[in-house]
Amino acid sequence: PPSFVSIYLNRTWIGLRFLRALRLMTVPDILQYLNILKTSTSIRLAQLISIFISVWLTAAGIIHLLENSGDPPDFSNAYEVNGTRGLSYWDCVYFMMVTMSTVGYGDISCKTILGKVAIIIFIFGGLAMFASCIPEIIDLIGTRPKYGGCYKNERGRRHIVVCGHITYESVSHFLKDFLHEDREDVDVEVVFLHRAEPDLEFEGLLKRQHTRVKYFQGSLMNAMDLERAKVHEADACLVLANKYCQDPDAEDAANIMRVISIKNYSDDIRVIIQLMQYHNKAYLLNIPSWDWKQGDDVICLAELKLGFIAQSCLAPGFSTMMANLFAMRSFKTSPDMAAWQNDYLQGTGCEMYTETLSPTFTGMSFSQASELCFVKLKLLLLAIEVKSDDGGDSKISINPRGAKIPANTVGFFIAQSAEEVKRAWFYCKACHEDVKDENQIKKCKCKNFVGGMMIHSVIKSQEISQHITAKGKSNGVATTKPGGPAQSSMVNATKPANNVKKNVSVKEEPKPNMNGRPTNKAAVQQKSAKMEVGIADDQAKDFDFEKTEMKYDSTGMFHWTPARAIEDCILDRNQAAMTVLNGHVVVCLFADPDSPLIGLRNLVMPLRASNFHYHELKHVVIVGSVDYIRREWKTLQNLPKISVLNGSPLSRADLRAVNVNLCDMCVILSAKVPSNDDPTLADKEAILASLNIKAMTFDDTIGVLSQNNGASDSLSPLGSPIVLQRKGSVYGANVPMITELVNDSNVQFLDQDDDDDPDTELYLTQPFACGTAFAVSVLDSLMSTTYFNQNALTLIRSLITGGATPELELILAEGAGLRGGYSTPETLSNRDRCRVGQISLFEGPLASFGEGGKYIDLFVAALRNYGMLCIGLYRFRDTANAFDASSKRYVITNPPTDFNLLPSDQVFVFIHWRGRKTSSV
Repeated sequence: PPSFVSIYLNRTWIGLRFLRALRLMTVPDILQYLNILKTSTSIRLAQLISIFISVWLTAAGIIHLLENSGDPPDFSNAYEVNGTRGLSYWDCVYFMMVTMSTVGYGDISCKTILGKVAIIIFIFGGLAMFASCIPEIIDLIGTRPKYGGCYKNERGRRHIVVCGHITYESVSHFLKDFLHEDREDVDVEVVFLHRAEPDLEFEGLLKRQHTRVKYFQGSLMNAMDLERAKVHEADACLVLANKYCQDPDAEDAANIMRVISIKNYSDDIRVIIQLMQYHNKAYLLNIPSWDWKQGDDVICLAELKLGFIAQSCLAPGFSTMMANLFAMRSFKTSPDMAAWQNDYLQGTGCEMYTETLSPTFTGMSFSQASELCFVKLKLLLLAIEVKSDDGGDSKISINPRGAKIPANTVGFFIAQSAEEVKRAWFYCKACHEDVKDENQIKKCKCKNFVGGMMIHSVIKSQEISQHITAKGKSNGVATTKPGGPAQSSMVNATKPANNVKKNVSVKEEPKPNMNGRPTNKAAVQQKSAKMEVGIADDQAKDFDFEKTEMKYDSTGMFHWTPARAIEDCILDRNQAAMTVLNGHVVVCLFADPDSPLIGLRNLVMPLRASNFHYHELKHVVIVGSVDYIRREWKTLQNLPKISVLNGSPLSRADLRAVNVNLCDMCVILSAKVPSNDDPTLADKEAILASLNIKAMTFDDTIGVLSQNNGASDSLSPLGSPIVLQRKGSVYGANVPMITELVNDSNVQFLDQDDDDDPDTELYLTQPFACGTAFAVSVLDSLMSTTYFNQNALTLIRSLITGGATPELELILAEGAGLRGGYSTPETLSNRDRCRVGQISLFEGPLASFGEGGKYIDLFVAALRNYGMLCIGLYRFRDTANAFDASSKRYVITNPPTDFNLLPSDQVFVFIHWRGRKTSSV
C-alpha cells in the first residue's frame, strides 16, 4: 500500500494514509472466516492485539502528520532535529509507546500546538486502552494451556497414549512398572492425555521423567486432542480406571466411551482398557473395530481380583505368588532381615517372560524341555504357545503332556530378568553341553549358520530327550505315567475330598444320585438306540437324556447344574449348624442391598472348573445379606454346591454355624462403596471381621459320621454326604483366611504381630507375603505387562479364571448366564488341562524329599514321575521349636535349585487332569 511505501521511502508527509492501519481490526474476522481461529481464547486474544496495534499505529500517524506539517496558517514551526526538518514515522511509533506506557523519557516531544493537543487527547484514550488491553492480553497468554501443543516424535521412537484416571498415584505406579530396569530396551515414550493440569507433585514426577514422558491437556472425546497426541501413530492406547470410585458402573461407562472415541478416530489402534465390573466387558464387544486378535484387551479388575482369591482357596498363597510374577520388582536381600523375608524377597524378583526356544528343544516333550531349562539354564518353563494345525488362533498350553515341541515355539518362563531368559534362545547342544555356569550360555557361532551346526543342533535334541528319559530310568525312580495311580493317591492323601467318587461317564447305567447332584428332571426317558449328541430336541426321538445328563456348561470348561431358586439354597443358623460342613469355602460378604455388584460369579466359577471331579468341588457358603446376594443370584444359579446363610460375618454364632474352623479357606469381601469423607475407613468391616475370627476359639473335638449309601437320611440339607475328614482349628488365628482390602495402607492392621511400618509397600508386608491379604492395586502392573506381552495376560487369565475362553465371553455377554450342554468328545477334552494344587512333603510319595532334600531333586522327580510342575513353596514362617512359633506360612516363588526342603513345606504345582478318558458318548 502507498502508506507503507511512503514510510519505507522516509517521506515526511504521507497524508491521511496512516488511517489505513485501522483496517488491522478486521484481521480477527478474516482469520475466523479462514477457520484459523476456533477457540474463544484465541479469538479474543487476536481482537485485543489488533485493536492495540491499530490504535497505536494510527496515533503515531497523526503525530507524524501534525509535527511534520507545523501549525497553520503559515506551517512554519514544523518539527526539526539538529536543524533538519522532519520526524520519522518510527520515531512517532516509539514516542507513542513511551507516552502510552507513562514512562515519558522526554527525548522526543511535540513542538506544534496541534501536536500537543493531539497528544493530550491521546494520553486519556491511549492510557486507558493500555491499562485495560495489556493486562488482559497477558492474562490470556498466561492462561493458555501449559500442556497444550502437539506431540512431536523427533527421535523416531514408539509412543503410547495413556488416559482415563490420571493422577500422581496412578501414574507413579504405572511408570514404576512400565519403565522398570528389568525390562529390556524400553524405548517407548509415554504420552499422557488428560483434561486437568497436573498438580505440583505430579509436575515434579513429569520433570524427573521428562526424557521418556510427555503430558498434554485435552479430552479423549475430542478428535483435535487425539490429533495433538498423535493417537493414530501410537503403538497402543491404555485407559486406566479409578479403582476407588463411588460408582463402578459409571466409571466403566466413561472408559468405554473413551474407547469408542479412540476407535472412531483410528480403528486399527491397539487399545488396552481397565474395567471395574465383569458384566461391562460385554459392551466392548459392541464396538465394531474391537478385536482381541489384533491386540485389543481388557483387564477386568473384579474378574481377576476374585479369580486370584479363588485360586488361593485351592492353593493358599497362590494369589501372592502370581501377583509378584507379573509385577516388575528388584529384590535386595539383607543380612539384617529375617531368613523368611530374604527367601520371600528373592521370589518377588522373579517375573514372567516369553522367549522363543532354540532349535535344540525341537522334538522334545514339554517335561523334558522344562527339566532341561531348570537344571541346565536355571529357568522355569511354565507353558508354551501351541499353534493350531489349521492355521487358526494359537493357544497357550500350561504344562502340556504328550505333545512334542515344534520349531520356533514360544515359551513362558519365570526368571529374574529378560537377560536370563535369552539363554533359552542361545542354548545349543553342540556348544553348551559341557558348560557348568549358566551365565556363560551366550550366543554361539552356530547361530551364524543357517545350515550345518544349526541342523546338527536339531538332530542332537532327539539325543537329549532320549538321554533324559534314560537317566530317569537309571536312577531307579518309578516312571508312573502322569495321571496314574501314584499321582491320584498322592493328591488324594494331601487334599481332603469326599469319600464318594463317581466317575463321570455317560456310558454307565444310571445310579442312585448319592452325591446330591441335580439331574435334568424334564428329560424324557425313552429306550432305544443311542444317537449322536448335539442334535435338536425334536430330532432326538429315541435319545436317552438320563444317560447324557448335562454336567458341564456348553463349552465344557465348568461344572453346570440346572438353575435353582435362591430360596432353595438359603439356610438359617439352625439348618447350617445341623449341616456338617468340612473342607468348604466360607465367603464373608459385607454388602448393602443397593451396593454395586462385585461379581461373585468370578469367585465361584474358578472353583467349579471342569478339570476338577465333581466330588472334589469345595462347597461355597456365603454369609451375608440375602437381599444383595439375590441381585447376584442370576449369575450363580447354574453353579453347583452353593449355599447362603442370611446373617452377619461379624456374628460369631453365624460363623460357628458354618464351621468356619473346618473350612479350607475363609474369604472376606466387601461390596460397600468407600466413603469420600475418609477413604481409609473403606476396609473397616473386613478388618473387624478378620480380627474377630482370629480371636475366636473352638472346641478341640472331631466327630466322624458314618455314611449309609442306601439311606436317604445320610444326606445333609445341602445334599452332600456327611463326612468329616480333618481336625478343625482350635484357635481362630489358625483358620485359613484371605482378606480383600481397598486401601493398601490398611494391611498394617491385619496382623498384630508384624513389624510392618505404615509406609511399607504392600508386597513387602507380612500379610501379603503370607497370602492372607489381597488388594486390587497389585493388578496395576497388568497394564504394562499386557502391553509388552499380550500372551502373558492370556496365560494369567486362563490360570486365574479356571479356563474362561472367548467363546464363553460371548455366551456370558448375552446376560442369560451359563448354558448347559450335553457332553461331546470335544467338550470333554476341555477337562484335560492343568490346574493349581498344593502338595505336602509331610506324607505321600514325595515325602522323602522333605527330609533335607534339595529343591532341584523334588522338581525333577515330580515332573518325571507325576507330570507335576513345581513353581514354588509355601513354608512356615517360624521354626517348629520356637517358643512363640506362628502357624503363618509365606510364599517362596521359584526357589534356587540348591534350596533345602523341610517336611512341613507345601509345594505349589500345576497338576494334570486325572480322569478316565471317554472316546465316545
